[in-house]
Amino acid sequence: MIVKTSLKEKMENIVENWRKTYKEVISNYGDVAIDSIKVSQVLGGMRDVPALVCETSFVDPYEGIKFRGYKISEVLEKLPKPKGANYPYALGIWYLLLTGEIPNESDVIELEEYIKTKQKLPQYVIEILRNIPSNTHPMTQFSIAILSMQRESIFTKELHNLSKSDYWKPMLDDSLNLIARAPIIAAYIYRRTYRDDVFINPNKDLDWAANFAYMLNPYDDYILNNDFADLMRLYLILHSDHEGGNVSAHTCFNVSSALSDIYYSVSAGLNGLAGPLHGSASSDSLKWILSILSFYNRLPSEEELYNYVNSYLDAGKIIPGFGHAVLKVTDPRYLALKDFVEKYHLDSNIFRLIKMLYKVVPEVLSSRGKVRDPYPNVDGHSGAMLYHYNIKETEFYTVVFGVSRVLGMTAQVIWARAVNYPIERPKSLTINDIINLAKSKK
Repeated sequence: MIVKTSLKEKMENIVENWRKTYKEVISNYGDVAIDSIKVSQVLGGMRDVPALVCETSFVDPYEGIKFRGYKISEVLEKLPKPKGANYPYALGIWYLLLTGEIPNESDVIELEEYIKTKQKLPQYVIEILRNIPSNTHPMTQFSIAILSMQRESIFTKELHNLSKSDYWKPMLDDSLNLIARAPIIAAYIYRRTYRDDVFINPNKDLDWAANFAYMLNPYDDYILNNDFADLMRLYLILHSDHEGGNVSAHTCFNVSSALSDIYYSVSAGLNGLAGPLHGSASSDSLKWILSILSFYNRLPSEEELYNYVNSYLDAGKIIPGFGHAVLKVTDPRYLALKDFVEKYHLDSNIFRLIKMLYKVVPEVLSSRGKVRDPYPNVDGHSGAMLYHYNIKETEFYTVVFGVSRVLGMTAQVIWARAVNYPIERPKSLTINDIINLAKSKK
């Protein structure tokens, strides 16, 4: 039986219409200045500089991440769910990121079934992983494994025979292959690094996200935990995309602008995600929570927690899992995970402490003034969820994050090729250039 996906055909008209829109914007507004840039922004990581275009998602300061205009609550309500599940197919979010439309059930099932035809991991990838020392960081293993598949890139093989207008099509084909294989690779990295080194094949009866939960096999029982499968569906949706300016998304986008294929580009993006300032916040937050419980050897009282948080800040430390570069409210992704805890009645001192921190930390931070966002972000909850379901190896959390972010990175790259974005080449300045320019403006 030949399984096909109509996704490419679905995108044909969408791509053509967006190309017209982009051309009109350049033609009508190409000479319009949309903002001014301060020296502090140039020297401060380009924070808040509106210099990138990203269609797939946008972070609203008061409503949180919006996937193609849909809030988290709307996405979780509208995306189709597998039978018996409380959370949607994770591949539904990829369909939305690509098309801008909420898929119906048949759309997602067709995509899920097509992905299943691509879930055969080449033996050479398995052998490469087996030849890497098992104590190698799991993100290093993940990046190497993905990069090793570059030899199979359809985009690279067809590039010089293609019209520019068709570049996105083999990029889509490569992305489908990568998305199918990424959870298999990640799960095997987990099994070989921390458990029994057994390679677990995907179960053809399970959806993409549930299969990831099954192959991770955190309880070593080779039985799918349905609650964990639902968590994985939710987790992979929540972390799938986050505008275009974060390190992983922008690195992937930038590398792809040189017409590097999806394997080169995503591997590069994952290397950015591996950096402690980007991808380790979830594990950092969990470690901090565990350290509080260890310090008191029990759940602290609210008064004790106030004192602990104040002392922690007095020592010049930053509280992980709180604050956000854009948001001015509690991260809706955090609230979605909080709802999961309540729905599944997850109960432990970790979750009790998280609930207390939700009240205490914003009050303490706000009392100290000059806090842009004192509220919890998704990292304040996500690590605890994986820990609860027996994924206790915190350095692996970034790999789970990476599997999710593969969805957003591939969607952004496909669209970059669809609208023929040029190679990225901003102008750089020396410090003396900046000084002279600044003096001339005064």
